[in-house]
Amino acid sequence: MNTLQANLVNAFKKEIYPVTIEFDKRVMKIEKIADSPDPALPFLMPGFVDAHVHIESSMLIPSEFARIAVTHGTVATVSDPHEIANVCGVQGVHYMIDNGKRVPFKFNFGAPSCVPATAFETAGAVIDAEAIKELLILDDIKYLAEMMNFPGVLNKDPEVLKKIKYAKDLHKPVDGHAPGLRGEQAAAYIQAGISTDHECFTRQEALDKLQHNMKILIREGSAAKNFEALIDLLNDHEDEMMFCSDDKHPDSLVEGHIDRLCARAVQKGVDIFKVVKAACINPVFHYKLEVGLLRVNEPADFILVNNLKDFKVLKTFIDGQLVAENGQTNIAGVSEKALNNFAVKEIKLKDLRLEKDTHLLDDEGQLPVIEAYDGQLITGKVLWAPKEDPKDPDAWVSDPQSDILKIVVVNRYHEAKPAMAFIKGFGIKKGAIASTVAHDSHNIVAVGVHDQDIMEAINVLVKEKGGISISEQGKTQVLPLPVAGLMSNQDGFEVAKNYGALDNMAKKLQSSLSAPYMTLSFMALLVIPALKLSDKGLFDGERFEFVNQ
Repeated sequence: MNTLQANLVNAFKKEIYPVTIEFDKRVMKIEKIADSPDPALPFLMPGFVDAHVHIESSMLIPSEFARIAVTHGTVATVSDPHEIANVCGVQGVHYMIDNGKRVPFKFNFGAPSCVPATAFETAGAVIDAEAIKELLILDDIKYLAEMMNFPGVLNKDPEVLKKIKYAKDLHKPVDGHAPGLRGEQAAAYIQAGISTDHECFTRQEALDKLQHNMKILIREGSAAKNFEALIDLLNDHEDEMMFCSDDKHPDSLVEGHIDRLCARAVQKGVDIFKVVKAACINPVFHYKLEVGLLRVNEPADFILVNNLKDFKVLKTFIDGQLVAENGQTNIAGVSEKALNNFAVKEIKLKDLRLEKDTHLLDDEGQLPVIEAYDGQLITGKVLWAPKEDPKDPDAWVSDPQSDILKIVVVNRYHEAKPAMAFIKGFGIKKGAIASTVAHDSHNIVAVGVHDQDIMEAINVLVKEKGGISISEQGKTQVLPLPVAGLMSNQDGFEVAKNYGALDNMAKKLQSSLSAPYMTLSFMALLVIPALKLSDKGLFDGERFEFVNQ
């Protein structure tokens, strides 16, 4: 039996008071000491829960993600293994579950609903409705993960509706993904059984969905950041909102997690009890998680923080085990094999020649160009009069002075001609960056100024069978990601350090983006408008069809 004293933050009674808590794997007794907080004691809270995260985006396998997350007071995640599923199928889902069980942390995985995400790209696997049913009957699968195919929901696609029905029959929640959906369409999407959305970019959009009884997740990841737009809604909708990161790169995870959102929310004047509900309690109730909430006979999952302003985590307990203390993890790393699906050879310089294609031009001789935005998954569309290659008048090339760069997507699953287009917003003036973290199918995506650098950045990833890379004037650096081309099975803190070094190198190419690799990873994400590039070509996400086809 363990005993400690602290000021309990009781969000159920909306009170804070000193207690003595007795626990082993479960909370055995909580005894109130006085009515007012003791300034000499730390504060006792339920552990933080990330209500929607793709563990793969941390570039860490679950066991390594856990080692870092617990230092920030996170005890559980609601995790969509959508990324590895698009590469390795159901086998990838089981890989995540099995690895996660090897450490004291509460991963709660969902059944990926959209594998592949669309028919307009090449993925490594297919998970149909019957495979979804087989996953959902498992105790380890807590929910149907984000239903990105909202057109399929609205158009009553039989396969989509079957997946939702299987989840509803098993009384498991269905996560949503419907950026920009409003009004009658939003209502129809929600009425189909979709219970959450983490893709709201504006207060008005979130309010619209809240009014139709949808739960809204306030997302603050390494690329998409919606905290500022949505946090005020927590004041009036404390029971319907949660915090999540969605996609969190390793260096960002080392810096902070849900704890940082709590500190920012309190600074915004949000009531502490409402913050605790969003960060700790609401996800447990919504997803029926086996996570304790500091009530007698529940699992001893809780944290001690220095105060209710900074939320510096002093200790993290999971099932009564001290898993982190004063910023240091107590979870030991585990040795894990790699699982992958990679079958493409190195490309040649001639493969990157972008021959003039007049049917892509409008009446004024302009070409549609993807416009990337810092901190957003959505992209814009701009028009640009393409630049001729001075050495090859029948080809188009990048124009770094106008911030127009070549973007390339190479199919990683079988040999195919690279898809190419142009993109604005990266700000790179020299060199190239590339990645096999490329939502949702995780083909190879690269952006750069000159074809030679682009080729070298791509080919080092082919050699390593996955990773992120940078190339400039014959010098190439790579962070290998041998697990599905998405994750490293090495020490998470070292991966974070090495990723940070590559990220800094990318910024030295004069990229204006706060997270160049994270932004790059979403440039092939077809389900988020407006323009994206898949391995099959330039795609209009608003019309849901290829450009000029």
